[in-house]
Amino acid sequence: MRQPPVTARRVAAASVSLVLAAGAAACGPKDNDAKGTGGDSTPHKGGTLTVLNADAQQDFDPARLYTSGGGNVPSLVFRTLTTRNRENGAAGAKVVPDLATDTGRPSKDATVWTYTLKKGLTYEDGTPITSADIKYGIERSFAPELSGGAPYLRDWLVGAAGYQGPYKDKKGLDAIETPDDRTIVFHLNKPEGEFPYLATQTQFTPVPKSKDTGTKYEEHPVSSGPYRVVRNENDGERLILERNTHWSASTDAERKAYPDRIDVRSGLDSSVINQRLSASQGADAAAVTTDTNLGPAELARVTGDKDLASRVGTGHFGYTNYLAFNPDIKPFNDVKVRQAISYAIDRSSVVNAAGGSALAEPATTFLPDQKSFGYTPYDLFPAGKAGDPAKARRLLKEAGHPNGLTVTLTHSNAKDFETSPEIATAVQDALKKAGITVKLQGLEDNDYSDRIHDVKTEPGFFLAHWGADWPSGGPFLAPIFDGRQIVKDGANFNTGLLNDKSVNAEIDAINKLTDLDQAAERWGALDKKIGEKALTVPLFHPVYKRLYGEDVKNIVISDWTGVLDISQVAVK
Repeated sequence: MRQPPVTARRVAAASVSLVLAAGAAACGPKDNDAKGTGGDSTPHKGGTLTVLNADAQQDFDPARLYTSGGGNVPSLVFRTLTTRNRENGAAGAKVVPDLATDTGRPSKDATVWTYTLKKGLTYEDGTPITSADIKYGIERSFAPELSGGAPYLRDWLVGAAGYQGPYKDKKGLDAIETPDDRTIVFHLNKPEGEFPYLATQTQFTPVPKSKDTGTKYEEHPVSSGPYRVVRNENDGERLILERNTHWSASTDAERKAYPDRIDVRSGLDSSVINQRLSASQGADAAAVTTDTNLGPAELARVTGDKDLASRVGTGHFGYTNYLAFNPDIKPFNDVKVRQAISYAIDRSSVVNAAGGSALAEPATTFLPDQKSFGYTPYDLFPAGKAGDPAKARRLLKEAGHPNGLTVTLTHSNAKDFETSPEIATAVQDALKKAGITVKLQGLEDNDYSDRIHDVKTEPGFFLAHWGADWPSGGPFLAPIFDGRQIVKDGANFNTGLLNDKSVNAEIDAINKLTDLDQAAERWGALDKKIGEKALTVPLFHPVYKRLYGEDVKNIVISDWTGVLDISQVAVK
């Protein structure tokens, strides 16, 4: 089973009172000077960076975090075999070495991956980091009491499906070999050309076995990055990080580590966060947020203020909001009905409901429009900006519904501006013009999530969304369209219940490719092939708009995360 990444899931949660954002074409900080503001834009070391967030940085244990690229705050403490490239826009969607000397050396069939650690790597206490520590860090992520991380390793590693972690099974995983202190070898069940992306997950963080305190490890995890944890209050609600004096920039080309201290304060109301960043008083002048966006009203006010507008970072993350069909339920078992709805959609009104064109970009492809995903432009059911109700009516007539039809659209009542009443109402209004009466069924967020992710209760027509675990077509298309990932007794994300042998075979074929550019082209072609089945109606890709304090410099926003990278930030 694949789950949306924590990045995507927390993005949705963090945007309940504002507007979600997250995915698309050549981006980066369009609204700000990439070097920051003020007279001297050269970044300097020193000072304290404050992070103002809505969500607490819970489970600050590399085994329990579900992040790729190393995460944002976690990446300051936890280094991994590989990581994301810390550059603006599309360049930031590339995977690069971190603890390892390269992104991995695959066997001919990509079932064995070998990594060599850089020389001179040490923990916060000066002791050396070894390949055995990385193996142990991975093994402890299998322990039931440390659950929460990405599920890929359990699926991909040979013999790992039933492994219960080193506390219960001290023998460890035979699929991971450490022939010497600097070499680690992974044996996989099947070819996985995207293993270098997986190696950015925090489960690949080294953990010294002698310092492992089990479920209490999150209180003081041993740092391999430029900062160490000196305080962790209320399960990540307040985190204070200070310099790890044993970290060496000579082994780490990605993290700048300008501030001396980082103070993460969470549990704040989203409107309060934006008010504090806007005012930039005292310590808030050197503050940022990693989870709170500007809403439509706030953005309108900010846009009219030259100073505030210069302190807005714009970013995109691989994320798509869409309409989903269950083809096992009438009338959605008829492809012409699904096509009719595709033609009837008014994306302009949907974008407006999502906060306007500054916060949402219309989508006609399921894949986000970024090169790393393999984005291939297509519009199989061209409806223009306002929909094509006439075409929709003709298709309904061909489907045996000359007088239109009545359907129910299930959505969430959460104010997230993506699966919420505003979007549902925009869809309802558009379909009415095509003779389709839409009854809205709003559910509380937990009930909504439980229902749409259960094969037994999945509605015929509902709002959905998906975010990528890393910037590639693989973790975007496979969980939604690979028939072998349909989960009948658990959380299911294959909303269209598609089990097409040719689609499954192409997914396997692409997974064998270690040339990620070549793989991206194939993912794009597969996206279009699946799109012809009209199992989804892509609606929009959200956009991040986030304020930062007036003393913050060196703004870097990559297409991997879509948000300000605090490993690059400097403060006055």
